[in-house]
Order: sequence, then C-alpha cells, then structure tokens
Amino acid sequence: MPIRPILRYPHPALKTICAPVTAFDSSLAELADDLLATMRAAPGVGITAAHIGVLSRVTVLELDKTDGVRLYVNPEITWFSQETMNHAEGSVSMPGATDEVKRPRAIRFRYQDAEGIVHEEAAEGFHAICIQHEVDQLDGIFYATVS
Repeated sequence: MPIRPILRYPHPALKTICAPVTAFDSSLAELADDLLATMRAAPGVGITAAHIGVLSRVTVLELDKTDGVRLYVNPEITWFSQETMNHAEGSVSMPGATDEVKRPRAIRFRYQDAEGIVHEEAAEGFHAICIQHEVDQLDGIFYATVS
C-alpha cells in the first residue's frame, strides 16, 4: 500500500476524461489500496485515480472513520435533485485552496465494486457533494471550474 505522488493542479491529466475500468482483478485492488493510503496521507476525504496519474474511473471516499472506506468503480450519477446547497470544496491536488461550489443536495448514482458487481445508491448532503466532486474529476472537470 504505497503512498503515491499526487499530481498538482493544473496538470493535464486532471483535465482528462478517465477510461472505464474493464478488468476487476488484483491490479484494481492494489490501486484501491494505494489510493486509500495516498488520500489518508494527503490528508483528504476523497481521491480519484487521476489524482495519481492513473486515468481510470476509480475513486475512494472515507467521509469519516465510523462510516468506513467506500470504493466506487465506474461511478455515474443517474439523477440530481432540484434542491441545491453550497459547500466549500478542496482537492488533494490543490492543498490549502477551497472554493464555494453550488451542487444538487441529493443524487442517485450507479457504480461497480472491486468485483465488478453493479450497485445503485442514493446520497444526500456531504456524501452527495463528494460523489459529484469526484465524478466531475473523473470527467476531467476540476472543482475550481464548476462554480
């Protein structure tokens, strides 16, 4: 579980749309472990594979220690609420910088786990904000360009 170097904004990889994951194997599990170690060392609550220069649709979240680690492979948002909220967002690729971003308060999304099994979930509040933030980054959209 090595800590990998984090790309700094405005590195071109952070503006690149990440490719879907098609192989659910030990290399994906290793990437997930590396992302978690790197995110915790940053520190942060979320990280994408693009942050470490791997252009695959993989993100890890750890919103708090009691909720645990969440791995999302190939996440896609399928529904956004009309109700919005503002939140100060930051990135492990831009330490110390934040920007106020307005996003939908609730979402529904689909993703795969480490074995490739498809899941659908709903999220609201901080969890919804984090999913939207990370999916944007997997799509090459850095949070500073959203608001």
